Order: sequence, then structure tokens, then C-alpha cells
Amino acid sequence: MRSTVVATALGLAALAAHAQDKPVELKLAHWVPPNHAMFKTAWEPWSKSVEAASNGTIKVRIFPAQQLGKAADHYDMARDGIADMTFVNPGYQAGRFPIIAAGELPFLVSKPGPASAALDAWYRKYAPTEMKDVKVCLAHLHVGTIHSKKPITEPSQIKGMKIRSSNGTNAAFVSLLGGTNVQVSAPEARDALEKGVADALSFPWESVISFGIDKAVKYHSDMRLYASNFVWAMNKGFYDKLSASQKKVIDDHCNNEWAAKVGAGWGDLEDGGQAKLEKTAGHTIVKLTPAQVDQWRKAAEPLYVQWAQAVDKTGVNGQQALADLRREIDARKAN
Repeated sequence: MRSTVVATALGLAALAAHAQDKPVELKLAHWVPPNHAMFKTAWEPWSKSVEAASNGTIKVRIFPAQQLGKAADHYDMARDGIADMTFVNPGYQAGRFPIIAAGELPFLVSKPGPASAALDAWYRKYAPTEMKDVKVCLAHLHVGTIHSKKPITEPSQIKGMKIRSSNGTNAAFVSLLGGTNVQVSAPEARDALEKGVADALSFPWESVISFGIDKAVKYHSDMRLYASNFVWAMNKGFYDKLSASQKKVIDDHCNNEWAAKVGAGWGDLEDGGQAKLEKTAGHTIVKLTPAQVDQWRKAAEPLYVQWAQAVDKTGVNGQQALADLRREIDARKAN
């Protein structure tokens, strides 16, 4: 009886605290289309949970499809207050955020949910320094492969091809294999393919459909070649103006648990895209032999050395940082 009374009292106290909070609108900007998997699996449930936990004093308004700015500008948009929270792909500005680029290394992870939890837990140590202009809410990732106008099974085939790369690490891989990089963001990828600017691209499965890229490429290599990292970045001024109880709501939604939820939800839907393409007339899922996958793995090894060297220049021990990330990944069986 006493515990029930105490719980009720605490609940009423929380409601009273929120009742005194000034209502605020959180402008959340992203660059993917409104029909993208991230809306149903991430932003919609996250927004509803924030609104409920704040007793309606924090209302989330979502601006999709680059309405407030280009995909590559989303970090600066959060920093400058153009939006209160943004969806950042650090790989769109290769070299600017070298530490988090570890998550982009080929074949490092294969399971987006636990891998997102691993990346998020690991990066919290580095985010206050590497992304000091914003409040990092959470980090997550997805995995993807090569989608092309002709079948691709071996790394030697990349030589001479024009590839739209998903991030800086992926671009370095293409260069290493003798290909030419086409640097465009996801919303611009279909246009690059249709105009012949690119022959192929690295992309996750379901997003090929939601961005309309399935109209431009018909061959899809069946391997988990790469990953791309994402950060939800919040404007510091927006966070600072919140009440103590509102800050707690945001903190409770900017944690490792939510990173795992976002990564798993998006990852499951992306995996479903492979099955859809497999059943779509005119599309071919290109199967690779174990020996061919090994060729890709060996070809990617220099990227690990390059990443560690780049991170060493920031004052962080690259080899140790990578070993720490691997431990987080192994602990969650994310590879």
C-alpha cells in the first residue's frame, strides 16, 4: 500500500513539474524522403515518446527531404540552430570527423542493431571532443552493399568504374581498387545513375527502393560490404534553454537503448528490401562465393591502417581505439 502511495505521489510530482514547463517545439530535420524506413522505425516513435514523457511540453516537428538544408550540411545546421536536431551522416564530409569513421570500415559489423549499440557506447567517449559544437544525442549505423548496372562479384571489377560512394571510407576503398568516386548524397544518387555520372553505388537495401534507385540499377551484390554511421545532433542552445525536467526527458531519449532501437528497427526494414528486390521482375541478387568474399576482405585491409593513422593525428591512439570498438562489437555479437 505504502509503495503504491509513494509511486502515485512521485507520478503526480512529475506531472506537476511538467505542467510548469514552458512548451517548446523541437525542429527535427533530416534529408531522406518521407516514405523512408527511418520515419516509422525511428523518428515517429522517438517523437511520440518524447512528447508523452514531457507531458506534451516538448512537441517534435519533423522536416524531411532536405527542407531545411542539404544532407551534407546537417551537422552545421544543428550547430547554427537552423534546426534543433538533425540527422548527420559524418561520412558526407570525409576527414572532418575521423574517429567515428571507424564504423564505416568494411566487414567490421554485420548486425545493425547490436552494432549501433556498440558504436554509440564507444563513441560517447570521443563525441564531446570530435563533435564539440553540438550535443550528440545518439549514434547508429546501417550496413549495405553495391548495387550496379552490371553484375559485380570481385573487387578487380571496380577498376575503371564510376561509383557513388556512401562515405569517405567507402570512397577510399573505391580509389584503392582503381575506381572513380562520384561524391553525391543519397537524395542525388538516382540522378547520377540515370545521367551516366555513376555506374554503381553503395547503398542499403530498402533505401534503394524508397529513393527510387531501383529504377536505375538492376544488380545487387549479396554481401554486407560496408556500414555508414549516423548521428542525431542537437543544438546546444536549444538543450540549454530547456527546464530540468525537459532536459531529463531528452537525456532519457538520447541514450544507448535508443541507439540500439533505431539501429535494429532500420536494419530489419533494410534487410526486408533485399527480399523485395529478389521478387521484383528484372532485378538480380548477385551471389558471391566464400572465396570472392575473402577477396573483398583482403582488399579492404589497408583501410584499417589508413584509419588508425588518421586518428593518430588527432592525438587518439588509433590502434587502441579500434581495439576498444572491436570489444564493444564482440560483446554484442554484432559482427
